[in-house]
Amino acid sequence: MRKHITEQTAIFFSVTKWVFLSSVVGITIGAVVTLFLNILKYSEVSRSLLPFDFYYLLPLALVLTVWLVNTFAPSAEGHGTEKVIAAVHKQDGKIDISVIPVKLLATVISIFAGASVGKEGPGAQIGAGVASALSELFRFSKQDRKKLVICGISAGFATVFGTPVAGAIFGVEVLIIGVILYDVLLPSFIAGFAAFTTAQFLGIEYTYYNLHFYQNISLDMVLIAKVILAALFFGFVSDLVITSVTLTAKAIKSIKFNVYIKAFGGGLLIVVLTLIFGENYIGLGLDVISNAINPDPFYPADIHWYTFLLKTVFTSLSLGSGGSGGIITPIFYIGATSGYSFGTLFSPEHVVLFSALGFVSVLSATTNTPIASTIMAVELFGIDIAHYAALGAVISFLISGHRSIFSSQILAMKKSEMLSVKIGEEVENITADLEDTEKSKLDRLKDRLHIKRENLKSRRRSKKEDK
Repeated sequence: MRKHITEQTAIFFSVTKWVFLSSVVGITIGAVVTLFLNILKYSEVSRSLLPFDFYYLLPLALVLTVWLVNTFAPSAEGHGTEKVIAAVHKQDGKIDISVIPVKLLATVISIFAGASVGKEGPGAQIGAGVASALSELFRFSKQDRKKLVICGISAGFATVFGTPVAGAIFGVEVLIIGVILYDVLLPSFIAGFAAFTTAQFLGIEYTYYNLHFYQNISLDMVLIAKVILAALFFGFVSDLVITSVTLTAKAIKSIKFNVYIKAFGGGLLIVVLTLIFGENYIGLGLDVISNAINPDPFYPADIHWYTFLLKTVFTSLSLGSGGSGGIITPIFYIGATSGYSFGTLFSPEHVVLFSALGFVSVLSATTNTPIASTIMAVELFGIDIAHYAALGAVISFLISGHRSIFSSQILAMKKSEMLSVKIGEEVENITADLEDTEKSKLDRLKDRLHIKRENLKSRRRSKKEDK
């Protein structure tokens, strides 16, 4: 009985501690990320003050962001979330406090000038940076600092997108593929809710979509089959996105020029592409996402079958050339527009449904977060989509393979029993191959087919000789 009381008392004090700490961290992060979102909003509005199209500034803006990051906070490079994952795994969650202002300013400059990047990665990195700074200020242990930094990811994500439950799950699911960190679940939930509530209190408004107003989504075997087919398609789209972003960054990095010349050249190329294809592919692209999921019957969405492919190109060039910002908003764009294209082709009466499914399925597959993506679907689109979203998120997650847009994720599971992969490695170091047993079966099958072909040829030769 004494041991039981001791156990319950220890758990009570632990829960009380994390309720308090994660609440404080969540409120602080909610306020800081709200500041970031407001600055970003005002910067986008101020584009109208320019005497020319805003994207002409992109070459200079990319040069400026590269200089800011290289000079003041090299760890602020890239799309944010990736650096936080690396910090949790390799530095016990320790993040340089200079990342917060540098990431904020570099992201605002990039998006203002039209770089195809997002705001959630910086939100997560700013949130994690605030959590790390508070941990250093109050001299928390390494273990507690790690937990708080994970809470920072959840709080930042929840503040940017207005999805506190999905944000909490994302923070504990994104670090290790196939593992949810249950010991951080409570503080992540509380931090996410606290940050989300703070942002709402400070005036941030979020967009939610109730698909029920646009179509009746009921259980239908034909529709289920189409959803499965769409999920396979979304898995391949996700693989394309990961490959394009990764190879473009490597290709630009391998060019033997000064980084500022490469940044200017990349920005110039994006300007040229914008003049050719239009402005729909630069910046956050929230209007296009909204048109795909919430179509206006009087103003049809200007979405083509190749829209998601062009957005992939613009995003790869923006990040590879030094643009600072997140990757998840472009992933939402690519997912929603690829779903729109799929729905237009295979199920015109359910275009909105497939746009929403693409939105969450491509997120699931590129970031390896099927549970968070399914919950996000419910928070954004309503409960009617839940069963289809779960199906799409999990299938696309499996189809994308052992790859990720976040190369520092650690692999803790195999996506197929037929494959041999090294568990415990970072995704960027993973090579998948057939299991030895499956290899030997395949080799034996090939040998049998070869023998049969040779026997068939021999018989034909014999018949010809007999004639």
